[in-house]
Amino acid sequence: MEKLESIKYLQEKANLIRRDVIKMLGKSKAGHPGGSLSIAEILSVLYFHTLRISPENPSWEDRDRFVLSKGHGAPAWYAVLSERGFFSKDLLSHLDEVDSPLQAHPDMELVPGVDMSTGALGQGFSAAIGMALGAKLKKKSLRVYALLGDGELDEGQVWEAAMSASKFKLDNITTIVDYNRLQLAGRIKEVMPLSPLEEKWLSFGWYVIKIDGHSIEEIISSLEEAKKIKEKPTVVIAQTVKGKGVSFMEDKVEWHAKPISDEQVVMALKELEEKGV
Repeated sequence: MEKLESIKYLQEKANLIRRDVIKMLGKSKAGHPGGSLSIAEILSVLYFHTLRISPENPSWEDRDRFVLSKGHGAPAWYAVLSERGFFSKDLLSHLDEVDSPLQAHPDMELVPGVDMSTGALGQGFSAAIGMALGAKLKKKSLRVYALLGDGELDEGQVWEAAMSASKFKLDNITTIVDYNRLQLAGRIKEVMPLSPLEEKWLSFGWYVIKIDGHSIEEIISSLEEAKKIKEKPTVVIAQTVKGKGVSFMEDKVEWHAKPISDEQVVMALKELEEKGV
């Protein structure tokens, strides 16, 4: 697998993910731009630094597993999977089309590199816990990574899964929360407050790390730290900005799920290209 060459390299990959997301959603005229843009750095670090995976052999038994529990962030996942070599980038222009493998939510039967079909919030996290438990029982050295949205934490199933991970001392799973503080209908603090979020996870028996979810250095450091924690699962609370990288989308609840016009595509791509990283 590719290892870190430089922080700049990984930031460039994140920027590329964002540009591909804008192009995909601009063409499909549907999807979730805000929560796709907020996870670009996280996916860049996972796929170009951390995960033990093989694009040539997506079903390699000893690979690390990744579950995008917030399945509506699929455009960003598709972008990084194609960049990593799991399938041709030509497919990205067919997002959410009839007969396309790249549907609005990821399908493990259709997309190489997708370990779990997700969409109904909370269920992907439960599957990730099951993967980690299975790996423990089989004495596999693989790690499982799950990425959740903060609005997803409203689901009771998330906390049932969190209890299970603690009970079984699953130190082979790292959960990342995309904490952009916005969800479908409004701000987290107004819809269903999560505070004190760190204390909640601690009370469920998890080791907690808080980071800037757009800092490549902090993401790498947190994932490396998680590997050293024994007999308990780790959650990384990654503070992010919904719509990150595109100024007219940043921290705007309406961009949770909103079509991007052709004019807005041009504006967004121009801004991302000028930033370069």
